Order: sequence, then structure tokens, then C-alpha cells
Amino acid sequence: MSTLPQNYIDTFENPNPERNYEIIIDTPEFTCLCPLTSQPDFAEISISYIPDKLCVELKSLKMYFWSFRDRGVFHEAVTNEICDHIVDKIQPRYLEVKAKFLVRGGLTTTVVATHGKK
Repeated sequence: MSTLPQNYIDTFENPNPERNYEIIIDTPEFTCLCPLTSQPDFAEISISYIPDKLCVELKSLKMYFWSFRDRGVFHEAVTNEICDHIVDKIQPRYLEVKAKFLVRGGLTTTVVATHGKK
């Protein structure tokens, strides 16, 4: 278990800050807990961003995602929290976090949080 703070995400300098280019990061294995039932929620999360001065370091992002595994949080809240934490760390030109939560009780949920203009 990581001892890093909940919102810890490491960064590195954008190697081409003069250009707009898109970075897409997908994780098909995101998990958190339902805050009402404590049952696990499973999601596919896709992060798409246009960096400015900084980029997200992937191993720290993986550890950050793992920090939600034992935490009760609503789908809408966790998607917006991820968006806020990444924006706070790297101040991208554009960011989209798309969380597709898998079926439970016959329902699926997709939440999309954005920052900036593409």
C-alpha cells in the first residue's frame, strides 16, 4: 500500500511545449467502493489531455488510481476529483476525464469532466 498522499501525481517537463499534441491514457481496471453499500465499483477511465509545460508521469498515476480502491465515492465525485487533481498538477491546455462504470443492478454510468478548450 502506498504511503503517498491521495492526490500525489508526479510530473515531467513537456518535451515539445511549442506544439499542441494530445496524450491519451486508458486504464480498464479502475476500482473504488460504493459509498452506500461498500460494494466495489469497476470502471474504465480514459484521460485525454493537451499538455502545456508539464506531463503526467504514468507510474505515479497508476499508484494514484490505486488509492481509490478502498474508498467510498460516488461516480460523479471521483471523476471530477481526478480531473481537479490533474489540472492542479500540470495546468494542461485541455483535459478530459471519461469514466465508464461497468454494469451493476442493470445500470451503467459514464461521467465526463473537462477543463479548457480542445
